[in-house]
Amino acid sequence: MFKDLSDKALFFSGYICSLFRNLGRSGFVFQGKHYQYFIHLYTETWRNERIVEIPIMWKIVNDYKTKKIFEVGNVLSHYFPVSYDILDKYEKAEGVINQDVVDYKTDKKYDLIVSISTLEHVGFGPQDGNEPGKLLRAIDNLKKCLSDNGRIAVTLPLGHNPELDKFLAEKKLGFTEQYFLKRVSQNNDWIETSWDDVKNSKYGKPFPCANAIVVGIIEK
Repeated sequence: MFKDLSDKALFFSGYICSLFRNLGRSGFVFQGKHYQYFIHLYTETWRNERIVEIPIMWKIVNDYKTKKIFEVGNVLSHYFPVSYDILDKYEKAEGVINQDVVDYKTDKKYDLIVSISTLEHVGFGPQDGNEPGKLLRAIDNLKKCLSDNGRIAVTLPLGHNPELDKFLAEKKLGFTEQYFLKRVSQNNDWIETSWDDVKNSKYGKPFPCANAIVVGIIEK
């Protein structure tokens, strides 16, 4: 991970500085609720969109903690102890199902399916080829895994996958609710905003990583 001790020192100094800087921050507001920014060593959350994705999605998971939960993309287990089913095509880890999301079949019915910055890679990029319609098939397949009154909650970065942005603009992702957050500072501060405000967002510009995300909800 580190080329030398200086790289390691820079990494940990960045982490410590972010912890102290976060002590004086008021956090962010999403859907009328106040959240603290999430600072963690894994994936250096203080630098990217996980600073807001993780607290939002972890609250959703905890609201369903006594029900059947399924995660697409092995993300939350890196930060919290979890005991639900996880699907991840590439990441090898104990308890993780290594299958493509469009091919996954199960007799189980889940009350909640969550996914954090994962579905934008489906059918896009060097690992998964160039197959735009695959994302829509993946979402359709996940709907089949829901129980009656089940819910899907996902976060997706804008500006990373052009086809995803197009599907979002054309309302083809099937979201029954969708909310948008925008990064507004080098310090990685975020605000909730509108689609019109983020629809032309660029990934990596003007700030590193995602500059806007959508929180999409599908209710069965």
